Amino acid sequence: MYMLSKLTVRLSFLTTTGLLTLSVAASAQQRDDHAITTAVPILTLSPDARSAALGEAGVAISPDANSMYYNAGKLGFVPYNTGVSPSYTPWLRSITDDMGLAHASAYHRVGQRAAFGASLTYFDLGTIQYRDNLNNSKGDFNPKEYAFSVAYGQRLSENLGVGVAARFIHSNLTGGDTDTKPGNAAAVDLGVYYTKDLSIGVQDYNLALGASITNIGNKISYTNPEEGNFLPTNLKVGTAITKELDPYNKLTFTFDANKLLVPSPYYITGDTTGSGRQALEQIDSENRARASKSVVSAILGSFGDAPGGFKEEMQEINLSAGLEYWYKDLLAVRAGYFYEHPQKGARQYLSFGAGLRYQVFGVDAAYLVPNDKNNPLSQTLRLSLHFNFGEGANTSGATDSPIPTN
Repeated sequence: MYMLSKLTVRLSFLTTTGLLTLSVAASAQQRDDHAITTAVPILTLSPDARSAALGEAGVAISPDANSMYYNAGKLGFVPYNTGVSPSYTPWLRSITDDMGLAHASAYHRVGQRAAFGASLTYFDLGTIQYRDNLNNSKGDFNPKEYAFSVAYGQRLSENLGVGVAARFIHSNLTGGDTDTKPGNAAAVDLGVYYTKDLSIGVQDYNLALGASITNIGNKISYTNPEEGNFLPTNLKVGTAITKELDPYNKLTFTFDANKLLVPSPYYITGDTTGSGRQALEQIDSENRARASKSVVSAILGSFGDAPGGFKEEMQEINLSAGLEYWYKDLLAVRAGYFYEHPQKGARQYLSFGAGLRYQVFGVDAAYLVPNDKNNPLSQTLRLSLHFNFGEGANTSGATDSPIPTN
């Protein structure tokens, strides 16, 4: 049997909460960690720098080329005929130097009320070395995961839009070695977006609301097809409120709430002293039953299956909040915060970023600052480029200018 030391370390990132929390088993037990784990957790991470700087919020912010990742319902409101945005994140640079997340997204408007979109997300886990029991090299392998998506969004009225996306997911973590195989899955997203200008007293605002359910798809299996793992089906709801301070300055506050729609891990609550093997067998049996649920059953049951009841269900909701300031739709400064409950993964970090738009070109950057200075997310930098073409483009390159109406 091969000794996959380096691979084991890399896969340990994949089985934690979204590749973002690194802890040893002892510390996990000390904090009574009941985090939800899924296959391909990379699908839950913001791939672009704009939302990353806003604490991962994105379901209701103004539409751009990355809209379909957060909410396909925004595609009907995109401001240009065509938009393209490549992004890249060097991953876990405080630990390794050969992991990275690449993402490219684009849209093309059809008429004034609809647009098609496409995106490709590629996660490179670097090179691992297989070795046998005598530490002899058995060759190298490059684990990788990718997801290709297409989407369509349509405005139903001047204020309301809906959208749908379809996705193919491929996850190859071991190269078919150690009795495993690459996993494949298909999934769909559903999204709705609402935006409206409001006057409160003498003040004018824009209110946007968004909601989406992403990664509704079949289980993905690396060994026995009957023992598949759930995709990270996720419910996102959020809002964005924009205030034009004057003709040159604009401020947006955005807030998202996210919940995974997969079974919660089972554990015994209360005093388990002396329960021993019987308790472990009960936990194992219940978790196997939860893992065997159908996708639909898991989604419907995810709102009430936490062992700790309603209180724990609320703990499974991740919160994202951010502020975005624009000067003349040319220069942006952003800040945000992401919160995950300590018993559900403990990801908590500040985020900062900046953006520039000029004519057809734009660039965004984001930097994460975890609460724990030893967190492997330290020094995580995201970079995104933007290229916008066609009707609606102007010298400021505003990403959230309203598109013409019929």
